[in-house]
Amino acid sequence: MITDPIADYLTRVRNAIMAGHRVVKIPASKIKKEITKILFDQGYILSYKFEDNNIQGTIKIALKYNRETKASVIKKLQRVSTPGLRKYFGADELPRVLNGLGIAIVSTSKGVMTSKQARQQHVGGEVLCFVY
Repeated sequence: MITDPIADYLTRVRNAIMAGHRVVKIPASKIKKEITKILFDQGYILSYKFEDNNIQGTIKIALKYNRETKASVIKKLQRVSTPGLRKYFGADELPRVLNGLGIAIVSTSKGVMTSKQARQQHVGGEVLCFVY
């Protein structure tokens, strides 16, 4: 039993990047699928595929690396809100990551989105993680 599935997701991606893997497989859930879609839309991963089998399903993520330096596009994945300490912010208080160069992924009443999208729609919520 995993107590924090989002932290497990981020750790698997982080470990795959440190090991230099091209693809990482992660057990699927609705919120993990939404986070994966956001990472793809923002250009942090190359591609993704949702494989649904009879029980839970998996997410296959193709990681993105710089061609010349072989460095990962994702420099840091940082969990913000944890099950032991939830961090909620209003629409006006949402954090900016690296002065706008990174993204904060927020779980709102209108779904999972980036902090920039949440500010535009004027909704607050739980800040799940920072990516840059």
